[in-house]
Amino acid sequence: MHIKGVDIDHVRIKPPLGGVPWEGVRMARRQRLLLAALAIAAIGMAASAGWADGPAPPTNVVAKDRPWDVGGAVVVSWTSPTTPVESFQILRLMDAAEVKQANRDARVAAASDAAAAVRERLSAEGVAPEDVQLQAREAAQAAAATLLSEQEATAGEPRWTPVAVALGSQTSVVVDRLSDDFPGGYRFQVVAIASDGTRSIPAETTVAVTPSRQPFDGGRLWLAIITVVLCGAVLTFIAAARRGMPLKIRKIAGLAAVDEAVGRATEMGRPVLFIPGTQDMNEIQTLAGITVLSRVGKTAAEYDAQVEVPTSRSLVMTAARETMHAAYLQAGRPDAFNPDLVYYVTDEQFGFVAYLSGMMVREKPAACFYMGAFFAESLILAETGNSVGAIQIAGTAQPAQLPFFVAACDYTLIGEEFFAASAYLSGEPDQLGSLKGQDVGKLIVAGLMVVGCLIATAASITGSEMLEGILSYLKNTMLT
Repeated sequence: MHIKGVDIDHVRIKPPLGGVPWEGVRMARRQRLLLAALAIAAIGMAASAGWADGPAPPTNVVAKDRPWDVGGAVVVSWTSPTTPVESFQILRLMDAAEVKQANRDARVAAASDAAAAVRERLSAEGVAPEDVQLQAREAAQAAAATLLSEQEATAGEPRWTPVAVALGSQTSVVVDRLSDDFPGGYRFQVVAIASDGTRSIPAETTVAVTPSRQPFDGGRLWLAIITVVLCGAVLTFIAAARRGMPLKIRKIAGLAAVDEAVGRATEMGRPVLFIPGTQDMNEIQTLAGITVLSRVGKTAAEYDAQVEVPTSRSLVMTAARETMHAAYLQAGRPDAFNPDLVYYVTDEQFGFVAYLSGMMVREKPAACFYMGAFFAESLILAETGNSVGAIQIAGTAQPAQLPFFVAACDYTLIGEEFFAASAYLSGEPDQLGSLKGQDVGKLIVAGLMVVGCLIATAASITGSEMLEGILSYLKNTMLT
């Protein structure tokens, strides 16, 4: 690595410009190594003296793989000393690659700091920029060389890096962001820290530990429980509906008005206009609209009314045509079905809207159904239908378009009502059971929200640590 002209990985001590022989340089280097060793020994003795005055070390330090997780985490536990402590520091033994990278980063930082200090000092003294750059490079080389000598003197000694801090009342901590294939496994130290900052002798684990992936993630237990409850509710209601148990569904006014709208068109001798949105068959709202079309087509066949279905997608045209054909067959009037009334207009958004607006003004349909995904065309269609006096029923899950349909249409299916139309109209046990099972899920979610709000409010008012813990568990464990 090069830092402003300094090769950190291959730094060497250069002899002075005065021509000092290399033997003198080697002697000076040996002296520096000796001084570094003495300094390290002095630091060790000072640390031992500090440990003698510090708190008692923790005991029974054990590191184990955290159970029921996805790997990458271990649990370090210990027994607290009898003397009171402020906190615990957990350290991890670094491997050779980590030590090498840490030494490299330290040399880079030392070289950068030394060069910056020289540049700042010489620039303030008015030294020429070329000389400033040269001396800054030499200072960086010297700093990197000095640190390299110190690192070589301590090579082979174990290096520990802090990974976690625990309160004095804790006796375990989870250390995560670990590798499942760390060479030799992980070793840890725990150091007790007193309130005055003194530290105890490190207590080290005796056995290395390697995290591993488990077959089941215990952190997702509540998700599994909720999933089982929801699926169980759906299956239970489906089974009950198949046995003949009546499942009550709230009356949806827009769907109940289908017979009224088609009957009005029959009495007036005018057609029914059905628009299944402007999106393709991969849109769930289009599928919901086709489901409603089946009921409208069956009612129109029974009342001998004419239903016109213009579409903006070819696949939607094919699906709508088959749906209408099936509806007429179910009503017992296949001969009355006219496939030409289900047709394709254009994919262009406002070209499609222009055609529909002109057709409404010319033919004046008695009833208009807008069932599917709509965008800017919703207001144009709804207002045009309102101007010709048609009874209008709309259904969409587009929140931005609902206000226009609500304002201009007689009935509007809002979001969930629109998607529930299939079960409501068909009355099939499987669909009714699924709908009731989903209601159980909504009740569970609503209950958890109410309980969470109450706990959060009580915790904010009382400041109770117990309530804060319950709220944290609810948010970070049950709902994650």
